[in-house]
Amino acid sequence: MRPFLYDRATSADLAASALATSADAPLVQGRVDAEYLAGGTTLLDLMKLDVMQPARVTDITVLDARHGTITVTDAGLKLGALVKMSAAADHPEIVARYPVLAQSLTLAASAQLRNMATLGGNVLQRTRCNYFRDTSWSACNKRNPGSGCAALDGVNRQHAVLGASEACIATYPGDFAQALMALDATVDIVGAAGPRTIPFAALHRLPGSTPHVETTLAAGDLITGLSVPPGPWTRRSLYLKIRDRQSYEFALASAAVALDLQGGVVRQARIALGGVATTPWRARDAEAALAGKPINEATAADAARIAFAGSKPREHNAYKVALGQRTVVRALLQAATLED
Repeated sequence: MRPFLYDRATSADLAASALATSADAPLVQGRVDAEYLAGGTTLLDLMKLDVMQPARVTDITVLDARHGTITVTDAGLKLGALVKMSAAADHPEIVARYPVLAQSLTLAASAQLRNMATLGGNVLQRTRCNYFRDTSWSACNKRNPGSGCAALDGVNRQHAVLGASEACIATYPGDFAQALMALDATVDIVGAAGPRTIPFAALHRLPGSTPHVETTLAAGDLITGLSVPPGPWTRRSLYLKIRDRQSYEFALASAAVALDLQGGVVRQARIALGGVATTPWRARDAEAALAGKPINEATAADAARIAFAGSKPREHNAYKVALGQRTVVRALLQAATLED
């Protein structure tokens, strides 16, 4: 780990302004030379690997009193960005009203990590691509822009079949983000220009030709909270995660599903995919295909086929198309049996 300047934030506004100012000179890797520290479960790991090399780290855990609370009302759910994953996963109102959120957090990591990691940091976690995390591989456009993508013709079993480009096929590794996508969450952000709120779906960027630019956040921007609106689909929701082992492991394919049914017929379906795409992925065409239809093997299979219609598999990850489709079918059928 390289030397860095450590300081502690006194407020979100001041921290955002300070980091925006210190970001005037970006690093060679395309990352700003300042980072926020909360749980540290991603940042410290990547600093030890020398993948991330911030010259300044600002500790924001002191802002917990203001940005570490959970509020559940009939108007929806509000989550502070500094809420620990375990606190949200175990919250009785979230478990009852928003089961897809609770399940995605419970399945996301080990108990130790869930006790440390924050929700704001969780949605910004970086890819687990081995070529990104191992600096002995020079060809990684996400880590070293313009160097190429070793995964294209390398070992790409874990990589994305949706949203990829010729510059990057790294998979977004999270679980919680898919549940937020399915429920149309919003993100509260404080930056040098002041506070703003954006749809969660607008937070992450497709790799395109600039995979090192992973989000729409500006230099110094700090996520302070997440909001989830109420809806008739939130209770009939679930997160299904398929992985190599049942204990702590990242998804090969996953689906966050929420349904609004009337008389067994779909009024609205929400489907978000994980483990198969470069960003948290909303399958809107598949959702539209289910409108006005019952959930059964045939309609679920048709929706699953549509969800992966634009997939572009590589040599080792072609299995993810069929696996992802089966995951969607299973998730939809299970969700349809839940009580609203």
